[in-house]
Amino acid sequence: MTETVTGFAVVDKPGGMTSHDVVARMRRLAGTRKVGHGGTLDPMATGVLVVAVGRITRLLTYVTGCDKSYEATIRLGEATVTDDAEGDVTATADVSGVTDEAVHAGLATMRGEISQVPSAVSAVKIDGKRAYKRVREGEQVELPARRVTVSRLDVTAVRRDAGLEVDVRLDCSSGTYVRAIARDLGDLLGVGGHLTSLRRTRVGGFGIDEAATLEELAERDVPVTHTVHETVSRLMPIRRVTAEEAVLVGHGGRLPASGLAERYAVVGPDETVLAVMSERGASARPEVVLAPA
Repeated sequence: MTETVTGFAVVDKPGGMTSHDVVARMRRLAGTRKVGHGGTLDPMATGVLVVAVGRITRLLTYVTGCDKSYEATIRLGEATVTDDAEGDVTATADVSGVTDEAVHAGLATMRGEISQVPSAVSAVKIDGKRAYKRVREGEQVELPARRVTVSRLDVTAVRRDAGLEVDVRLDCSSGTYVRAIARDLGDLLGVGGHLTSLRRTRVGGFGIDEAATLEELAERDVPVTHTVHETVSRLMPIRRVTAEEAVLVGHGGRLPASGLAERYAVVGPDETVLAVMSERGASARPEVVLAPA
């Protein structure tokens, strides 16, 4: 395998691996260090992780900001230091008095545009250092609330066979912490809560049904699932240009505005993705120019 491998892989991340672990594995499979991912998943979490291989890792910025979908299980009656099952339990409470109606009503307050405080053990940076690193070093971390949007939050099951567990499905904006939803529901009901399972089923236009496991990718001649063109076309409109315009774009030049969209990918006559450009006034300016393969 050579470093000419270029493309995207929609990976079904297994539990127990960090997103960085997946990137490291993909580097070995693709034979290049030019690998990155478009949105961290906690080690406990599974599901869709979009990985870029080769010269197009700079395009991941357009993946990271996409809306996402999850399936999750919330356990009520136990709070943990990490707001998920990987952290030590910090408090317990009797949940026998928590009704199904109370669970539904509590989650209803978390739909729409909400103010959410991220979990203290998270990848949010405080003065340049990740919050989880500060917690591990013994610091007390208080993160500011941020505005996020939860466009769907449906209860799929309430189970009482072992305590009180609530299965949910949700669609949310980038930056939403599902662990924080579990924590906040527990706090609202006065019993504490944490996340026991999390599976990401969608990132933007990429769903779990098209994801491949690392084992499946290892069996392919080229360890990617989508071409650059296919991936970019799901993220934004495509503007096709002439050979002369392609040369100009390749050198970071501007183009006359097309009116196609505020932002789009520029594709040359040979279907190569050349750049992402945005229109301001009468011209289109490059946001990202891709170096030749």
